[in-house]
Amino acid sequence: MRWFGRGGKAAEGTRSRSKSKAHAELPIDRVALDNVELDPLALLGRAAYVQLAQFHALSRAAADAPTVEAKGSLASAAGQFLASHRAMVAALEHRGANPAEAMAPFEPATDRFFADVRGANWYEGLTSCYLVDGLLDDFYSRLLAGIEPDGRELSRLLTGPRASAEVVAVLSAAIARDPRLGSRLAVWGRRLVGDTLLCARGALPETVRTPAGEARVEPVLTELMAEHTRRMDRLGLTA
Repeated sequence: MRWFGRGGKAAEGTRSRSKSKAHAELPIDRVALDNVELDPLALLGRAAYVQLAQFHALSRAAADAPTVEAKGSLASAAGQFLASHRAMVAALEHRGANPAEAMAPFEPATDRFFADVRGANWYEGLTSCYLVDGLLDDFYSRLLAGIEPDGRELSRLLTGPRASAEVVAVLSAAIARDPRLGSRLAVWGRRLVGDTLLCARGALPETVRTPAGEARVEPVLTELMAEHTRRMDRLGLTA
């Protein structure tokens, strides 16, 4: 699988064997995402807007939840995204940046992405909140860890259980009542992976968004996929 492209075996087949062999023989300087050189203001602006979009998505799911209990637990969980958004806004202000101006360039693409993964019904939308938010939080936590002086602190805001316990409880109960729902959500969860990684790709510099660059960060991306699989497992879904 190509992490940041849609090409499969057919696309890979267009490469000559000699080129593939030569590429395989080259030593790969693997790097962690926190070692990727990024513009701190752009990274904070993008991450802050992603957190805001996550807050809106989960808040919408809370508002449309079928029970009062689910409404309350999901609304409480959404507050975690708002808190991390505010922390990144504060980090931008500390650097003398205007948060709204820093986030604005990333608004259109981020809004389109979250509209695309909203799903055809409430259950798909809530599954997106769980799986998409988890993947993006894992990704941005690694990027943020590399900025000074507050990157490690901001990174820690995106790690841990976050809103997962509340969302898993609601979805698990629904799947237990209707096993066919689990099958549909498993398909939906697999579909979300590629689109989410493409969304994450936008935060990386051009030097990483190449076949050679992807190879350098592939171990980290493998870790992200492993955690995505564990999230699917928590719902009893096949990744």
